[in-house]
Amino acid sequence: MRGWLMFAALAGLSAVGMGAFAAHGLKARLSPESLAVIQTGVQYQLWHALALLWVCQRQLTHPGRSLRVAAACFVGGILCFSGSLYLLILAHWPMGIITPLGGLLLMVGWGALLYHGYCAREAR
Repeated sequence: MRGWLMFAALAGLSAVGMGAFAAHGLKARLSPESLAVIQTGVQYQLWHALALLWVCQRQLTHPGRSLRVAAACFVGGILCFSGSLYLLILAHWPMGIITPLGGLLLMVGWGALLYHGYCAREAR
């Protein structure tokens, strides 16, 4: 979990940095549509960094395979989803299937949390 915790902190840090860079450094250079794409990447990255932090904390008190799956999916989803949006706008590099794959990974991560919650309830 230490690596995932460090990734969550880095993801939060870089999301704030990317949001500020887009809002202040790129505002004059990008269209409103492109800025909105960057903002979508930043929002998903930041929310899932927070979710990953929660998963890391939960893993300490209630370890489980579903939490490890959720953490791995959140990391992969952040990299694929947000990363592909940044590359699309900033490097003009179309990512094709990578963005939807990232979104799917994020959804699987939430599904793993749903499963963890169900199993935790059943264990009572």
